[in-house]
Amino acid sequence: MTYASSPEILAFGEAMNLFMADTPGDLAEVAHFQRRIAGADTNVAIGLARLGFHVGWLSRVGNDSFGRFLRHTLETEGLDCRHLRTDDDHATGLVFKERALEGADPHVEYRRQGSAASQLSPADADDVDFPALRHLHATGIPPALSPGCHELSRHLLGEARRHGASLSFDPNLRPSLWSSEREMRETLNDLAAHTDWVMPGLAEGQLLTGQETPHDIAGFYLDQGAEAVFLKLGPEGGYYRGRLDGEEQAFSVPGVPVAEVVDTVGAGDGFAVGVISALLDGGSPHRALQRGCLIGAEAVQVSGDMEGLPHRDTLERLEDAHTGQ
Repeated sequence: MTYASSPEILAFGEAMNLFMADTPGDLAEVAHFQRRIAGADTNVAIGLARLGFHVGWLSRVGNDSFGRFLRHTLETEGLDCRHLRTDDDHATGLVFKERALEGADPHVEYRRQGSAASQLSPADADDVDFPALRHLHATGIPPALSPGCHELSRHLLGEARRHGASLSFDPNLRPSLWSSEREMRETLNDLAAHTDWVMPGLAEGQLLTGQETPHDIAGFYLDQGAEAVFLKLGPEGGYYRGRLDGEEQAFSVPGVPVAEVVDTVGAGDGFAVGVISALLDGGSPHRALQRGCLIGAEAVQVSGDMEGLPHRDTLERLEDAHTGQ
């Protein structure tokens, strides 16, 4: 596929083939699965593309049917895949997810060690048009995959900032991918300090910073150099603390009630889509926090990691309805 203009937003990381159980219960007992795609980084990329942004995706997939499925699905979602390389020597990552009941967090099992995406390095960014970037989104997952992926994360953040793009960071903790909790904390806090908008969950923020309250967690990252912190509080909503026009602000917004929680995976990515899109639309931090909570609530009402992320016309209707309540 050929592309015209360079992406205005860039996301990177590992997308995987997701096999979601058709029925509840232990994965060992499940015979039938639905194939979809998964990946926190691609969830955000797809969410922003659905809202009309020109989003680029930087990664690697294997030269296999799973890689072809990923590329086709991402391009169908409108992502610019000029920076998605095919690796002839390593396979595409896989993830298997149970069908949880009553809103419980589903059990997931990964098959990603030595995957194509884990082979990423700064060289994979050689063709990125950094002057064209408005925004770069990063998570804490790529730095955990391999030293090369860690180096790529630092390289992309540094080059994007040097060329004037805004930077967002969602820790997306995956403790099992790290050799130690200390390494995870130090690495991710260092990356967060080099970004503008940090978006941890409450439990993530407590683990990473050693602080307990949203106010103090946000203060930790502001002291490290971040411009603003948007804290995910789950059903309770969200918390913002940041600097605007030289003055510090802090406030909370309530969560958006939902009739039924179907699948919690992807809720935090929906929150990130809402915050980033609202800020890039020129909205206030309050509007961004509200939109983050709104899209996060949409994400948990359907099965699948990114199926609940709205297109622009749907988002406008949701925001109008939410504002009118």
